Amino acid sequence: MVFAVEEINSDPHLLPNLTLGYLAADTCLAESTTLSTALTMVTGLQVSRAGDGCQSAPAVPVIIGDARSSSSMVIADTLGVFDVPMVSYMASCVCLSNSVKYPRFFRTMPSDALQARAMAKLLQLLGWSWVGLVSADDDFGRFAIQILTEELRGTGVCVAYHQVVPKGYAKEKLKSMVETIKRSSAKVVVTFIIGQDAKALMEEVVHQNITDKQWLANDAWVTLAAVSAAHNIPSLAGTLGFALRKADMPGLALGKSIYADVAQLRATYNVYKAVYAIAHAIKDMLACLPGSGLLINGQCPDVMNFHPYELSQYIGRVNFTTPLGEQLYFDENGDPPASFDILNWHVTPQGKVEFVDIGYFVSSEGSGGRFHIDMDRVIWGGGQGDRVPVSICSTPCPAGARKAVQKGRPECCFDCVRCPGGEISNETGSVDCIRCPARFWSDSDNTVCLPQQVDFLSHNDIMGIILSIVSVAGAIMTAGTLTTFLYYRNTPLVRANNSEVSFMLLVSLKLCFLCALAFIGRPVAWSCALRHTLFGISFVLCISCLLSRTVVVLVAFRSTLPGENLMRYFGPAQQRLGISFCTLVQVLICVLWLVLAPPQPAERGVRENRGPKIVLECDVGSVVGFGLVLGYIGFLACLCLLLAFLARKLPDNFNEAKLITFSMLIFCAVWVAFVPAYISSPGKYTVAVEIFAILASSYGLLLCIFAPKCFILLLRPERNTKKHLMAR
Repeated sequence: MVFAVEEINSDPHLLPNLTLGYLAADTCLAESTTLSTALTMVTGLQVSRAGDGCQSAPAVPVIIGDARSSSSMVIADTLGVFDVPMVSYMASCVCLSNSVKYPRFFRTMPSDALQARAMAKLLQLLGWSWVGLVSADDDFGRFAIQILTEELRGTGVCVAYHQVVPKGYAKEKLKSMVETIKRSSAKVVVTFIIGQDAKALMEEVVHQNITDKQWLANDAWVTLAAVSAAHNIPSLAGTLGFALRKADMPGLALGKSIYADVAQLRATYNVYKAVYAIAHAIKDMLACLPGSGLLINGQCPDVMNFHPYELSQYIGRVNFTTPLGEQLYFDENGDPPASFDILNWHVTPQGKVEFVDIGYFVSSEGSGGRFHIDMDRVIWGGGQGDRVPVSICSTPCPAGARKAVQKGRPECCFDCVRCPGGEISNETGSVDCIRCPARFWSDSDNTVCLPQQVDFLSHNDIMGIILSIVSVAGAIMTAGTLTTFLYYRNTPLVRANNSEVSFMLLVSLKLCFLCALAFIGRPVAWSCALRHTLFGISFVLCISCLLSRTVVVLVAFRSTLPGENLMRYFGPAQQRLGISFCTLVQVLICVLWLVLAPPQPAERGVRENRGPKIVLECDVGSVVGFGLVLGYIGFLACLCLLLAFLARKLPDNFNEAKLITFSMLIFCAVWVAFVPAYISSPGKYTVAVEIFAILASSYGLLLCIFAPKCFILLLRPERNTKKHLMAR
């Protein structure tokens, strides 16, 4: 301080024609002495001086001190009543940044909050998410840990434990604390302690031979290194750590004993800056002119007779560069800008403690400060080589899984849960699984969303090919039968079975076979409308023909009264009219269905072992319409079966009622079995079941009714005579 005052007084430019004075006192590191001395300085009351007796001390407008945060809090509380400013050179407690409680407090020592912020950034940079905390049992330790915890909130870094170095360094408490550190899975220990605390802690750490921890410490460790070397503390071989040293001396050569003297030099330099801050505040007071922007309450203060409050205002406004090149100013809380050196310290095999400056943190640059670290210069301990040590509670979850926090433990401790089907995580350590977008599904590893398989009965499927072949074969057989009947249309067998109705029946059967092809392929609007209407109309036409033939045969052979000529009501014209009427009813039902609620292509999700599929199908649109179509077919089929059953005992050579009965039994059996099979079939197999029912019933009608006749026409022509037909 004396050096700084004399340097300022000898500077012809800083405070010309003005000499600074000072009053220095030793507080003996006692809070009571500190407070009484400060009060004496600012009030000018009697003070006892060794060898001088009692003399009056001059009143001073500003206090430089104290070195300790606790003492500075006491002085700031008391002197605040008198509006006397104070500038501390070593007090770093976060609590002193409260401008409401300590409005006249300034300091040239950066706040511990900035150091805690730098530590938090360093932990994130190195990927250490599971750490232990050790703090001093005082305001410095408590506030520093509080700030660090707040800085770590939301960063993914969790605290495994928090231990407090006991006052008095009781052996059992220290032993228990270090055992907790040793047992913990956290490989990184963050400390906020003073030099004596660090010395006591490390002695116990060495005693328990803990060599697998990485230490991240405040600048007390720098002092500890010198103390350790001077007092031959046992070697810390294999132990490594980082220390944040406040970079308060830019460009200053510290000489050969840099680490031994750094603490004292830092305090000296901070006092030096405090004196210069006061000198520049007085300089601004001297430069005050009306309209200069340096006014207080609209007027300039009297430098020779100013109030301490006025000096406090000017101290808060200073912004200058020290003779050593460092810029100094105070923020709204009285804190200076901070910069920290990041030191990598380790113990050589010879037992010598070495520090390597590997980076820095500057709080004044940017909203979050500027952080730099040279990883190539870091020496890792614990046999890590050049690999960054790992300190995590749980191994990061692989892609395809998410974190599930363990109950009652920090968020860094978690289990890995595999993503459910339809969700993925494509990064290591994912917190949540991401749901796949519509029409996509997760792969087997739950890492990629793949387009869902679109399933429908395609012409390229083996099943689709087989059903197409069977359908076309049935249509060809029907066409062949129709050709045969046309060729033999004038023979007794064809004429006896009403050739016109037979032709209509064969045409309708051909449509039944061909309508099955409409069910194969990707469903579109026109195919959905065609498949159901063509199916309904063709089957009604087919059954109407069978019903007409059955009625004609039944009436012809049941008419027994003389002169009764019922057949005049069932001639060819009446048969055509009846068939047309029955078919027209189905056509009207289909038209209303298509107009009011037509079948439309639809998608339906079907879950399988390998994930859901998108099944393309034709939605019937109106269940009532679809039910009427099927119900009408069923009604005609049952009526035809009943009439054919009644006519089953008519003369065999002429009557085909037995064949119709048998064919209708097959038809009804197929469609009764169709219902449960259709409901239980998944995906495209529902369409396959429907096609199978159409083809099976069509083949049943074709073979049962026309196969015997074709056999006679082609292989037994001698039986195709009127005599043979009328034999019974």
